[in-house]
Amino acid sequence: MIIELPTPGFRFEILRVLGHARAGVLHTPRGDIPTPVFMPVGTQGTVKGMTAGELRAPPLDAAIILGNTYHLYLRPGLETMTALGGLHRFAAWDRPILTDSGGFQVFSLAGINKIDDDGATFQSHIDGSRHRLTPEVSMQIQGVLGADIAMVFDQCPPGQATPEQHATAMRRTTAWAARCRAAPRPPGQALFGIVQGGTDVDRRRRHAAEIVPLDFDGLAIGGLSVGEPIPEMYRVLDAFAHTLPFDRPRYLMGVGTPADLARGVDAGVDMFDCVMPTRNARNGYLFTTAQPDGATKITISNARFRADPSPIDATCPCETCRTHSRAYLRHLHMAGEILYSRLATLHNLTFYARHMVALRDRILAQGHPPDRAA
Repeated sequence: MIIELPTPGFRFEILRVLGHARAGVLHTPRGDIPTPVFMPVGTQGTVKGMTAGELRAPPLDAAIILGNTYHLYLRPGLETMTALGGLHRFAAWDRPILTDSGGFQVFSLAGINKIDDDGATFQSHIDGSRHRLTPEVSMQIQGVLGADIAMVFDQCPPGQATPEQHATAMRRTTAWAARCRAAPRPPGQALFGIVQGGTDVDRRRRHAAEIVPLDFDGLAIGGLSVGEPIPEMYRVLDAFAHTLPFDRPRYLMGVGTPADLARGVDAGVDMFDCVMPTRNARNGYLFTTAQPDGATKITISNARFRADPSPIDATCPCETCRTHSRAYLRHLHMAGEILYSRLATLHNLTFYARHMVALRDRILAQGHPPDRAA
């Protein structure tokens, strides 16, 4: 099943379904993205520690990465980004890029922002300068960056938000989504809407009923993994994700662990992003297939790895695992060597990429062609 999306040049192909899970391909003018997919986060124009070549090379083979509107707007700034031809040329990345709207970063700076129905005024975390971010400004920034997939400007409430706070965030997100939809976009830039509503499934469905008619190229589930208990997140995903339109890619923002990704895929989600693999790598936590104690990651600073000659994961084909021992990585980590972060990040991202391939392969092997009436 191939669906032509609203933005010319974008198609969503669903190959197999298994329960609510789907395996497909998001076709974009800049390249194909096999789904389900994990998208490495490149907040400031870089996936921390990785070169573009390393991200492209097998076995990592990242089909798409993320950029951050808020951070790139503040530094290096739109003037520089315009002069240098956008984020793809700036970062030497020739595959698709998705940019978030900047909303999450602004709203997370609760002490230095002021939000109203038109947008948000915020203070730079870099130099204290004050800036104004509205739906139109967010779209302008994402246009300058040259994102292949832009996100609407939304208000993301905290995990413990009150019903009144959720109602305000939903109302603003709907109004801002319509303004983003109406704003100019460069040719070849798709736009995804975002559904809020916290952990109340009925609230999620009501908000989706407002966002879906705006006819976005894809739909994102925002406002999860923001402080709510993990079982609550799973409950919402199981009940809600598959109710989003079958003919649009579904994106779960900011999630999560390998177990979260598996649960999200089974719930019907196609796209994921999270800083966890890169941040965990830098902090000494390395993902691996299950250890004898059942753990799925190791803490490399543990003294038991001081003379351990084995790789992080004997099943992993990444250069780190093919070349270096746990003992060497522990030494680099304890010594504060820069090389540790690079090697650890390469491994964790490769682990996530292989995890997604395994989830996709299971759907392709066990699933069935989609029902065109779905």
